[in-house]
Amino acid sequence: MGNMSADFLNAKLNDAKVHFERALDCKHTEFDDLYPYMIEHPQFFWYKRYVAWSELLTIVKLCDELEVEWQAQFTKKQAEYITGRVMSSRVLDEWYETNREHVG
Repeated sequence: MGNMSADFLNAKLNDAKVHFERALDCKHTEFDDLYPYMIEHPQFFWYKRYVAWSELLTIVKLCDELEVEWQAQFTKKQAEYITGRVMSSRVLDEWYETNREHVG
């Protein structure tokens, strides 16, 4: 596996991470442009997150198969969620880790 391929996959992984985080934050993504009629649909944000999560898992799977390190772009907890593969409410609620528990 050449460096160029690893760099390419890492760039795609970063794109997928940004896409998922934009979907989590309800920001504009390519999905909005592809399905403008769905914005009215109450399930829209769920679908949008599902699509972004699936994309992220697909890139991670390719990284695993090609033995490209992917975990460095994520926190330990985020890497665990990705390895677990299931997008649960916990993943949605706790994707961004905060250190608030130490505030007195």
